Amino acid sequence: MQKRHQLVLMAFLAIFICYMDRVAISVAIIPMVETYGWDMSTQGLVLSSFFVGYLLTQIVGGKLADRYGGKVVLGFGVFIWSLFTLIAPPAAALGVAVLIVARILMGMGEAVTFPAIYALYARWIPVKERSRSAGFSNSGIPLGTVFALLATPVIVAWWGWEWVFYIFGAAGFIWCALWQVLITSNPRKQQGISQTELDLIAADAIADRPAAATPWRALMGNMPVWAIIVAHFCNNWWFYVLLAWLPTFVTKGLGVDYASVGLFAMMPHIALFLFINISGIVADRMIGTGMTITRVRKIMMLIGFGGSISALLLVGQAQSAVAAITIMTIGSALGAFAVSGFFVNHMDIAPEHAGTLMGITNTAGTIPGIIGVLVSGWILEVTGSWALVFQVAAGVTAFGLVFYLIFGSGERQFDGAVT
Repeated sequence: MQKRHQLVLMAFLAIFICYMDRVAISVAIIPMVETYGWDMSTQGLVLSSFFVGYLLTQIVGGKLADRYGGKVVLGFGVFIWSLFTLIAPPAAALGVAVLIVARILMGMGEAVTFPAIYALYARWIPVKERSRSAGFSNSGIPLGTVFALLATPVIVAWWGWEWVFYIFGAAGFIWCALWQVLITSNPRKQQGISQTELDLIAADAIADRPAAATPWRALMGNMPVWAIIVAHFCNNWWFYVLLAWLPTFVTKGLGVDYASVGLFAMMPHIALFLFINISGIVADRMIGTGMTITRVRKIMMLIGFGGSISALLLVGQAQSAVAAITIMTIGSALGAFAVSGFFVNHMDIAPEHAGTLMGITNTAGTIPGIIGVLVSGWILEVTGSWALVFQVAAGVTAFGLVFYLIFGSGERQFDGAVT
């Protein structure tokens, strides 16, 4: 295996564990409610508290990764979030406030994941491999989600909900040990890498040095940057609502019994996993044929956001669990193409500052995890309408698509010079 592919595989596993740990509580919260008697608003607070921590360390993590390398930053992040996954059961036993604090600290650990990986990719991955590399590693999102949806009810049935957090937290410590041995922050320090691979990386990736001072004013005044920020926010609104509330929608809204919730809820995520990888291959091939990166990114966005909007508008009208899950699955398959749109765009327009820029846009993308999840809980509390939850998400996504099509770009906007 080529060393850059080894890096992509380890990044995939980190994201897999990240989402496995993150999603577990959306299923485990159902038996937790039986233990602690939380109402819907309290459940929304517990689910959304993670995103408060996730909001806090995105930009700092990206800046540190750009400056000092992604290996240490990502390794530290996995260690921290795994620790606070592990201690969730005793935290819950001490009270909902203590659990919320633990969830916030867990979110702070997970926040550095994508900025650190993007800082590594900008130094390791050639331009024509970035869509598929980002696609493969990001496909750990739905696969980790599916694993959590399937494994959590089984673990709950066998040992109790507490063991979900103990087992999943331990997996992160195993990853940390492998990461320390296998990966370096830059290719020239990687043991066993061939000269051929080094030459390939050096010809296309950014220089193997710390990033220059971040051009904050130029970044925040640049419309292609804002196109990614807005797209990230709007994409994550529907995604986090789906992530947090899908198990409850399947059980309460569609009448599926708890033992079967994982089987139903996993289908959209399986589609997402498959089509994230397909979209990455398609996008890289389009770029390889000479199509401009800008055009490729906008085509991917049109497919991805257009498919998501259609599915969100239709799913609330479904009359059966099978129909609803089918619509969601098709919507997720199409929505996956957005990963090869805005989600890889950071490395196109600002490779020297890819980690910092991912930190900025993912900070914006974290806000829906707080607002969107809470607003959805409030809508359900007041109106009981799942259709309205999905319609609001569709409207937000439509705004993001229009904004990106107008202002998005695949052209490099910044160099490595100090500004």
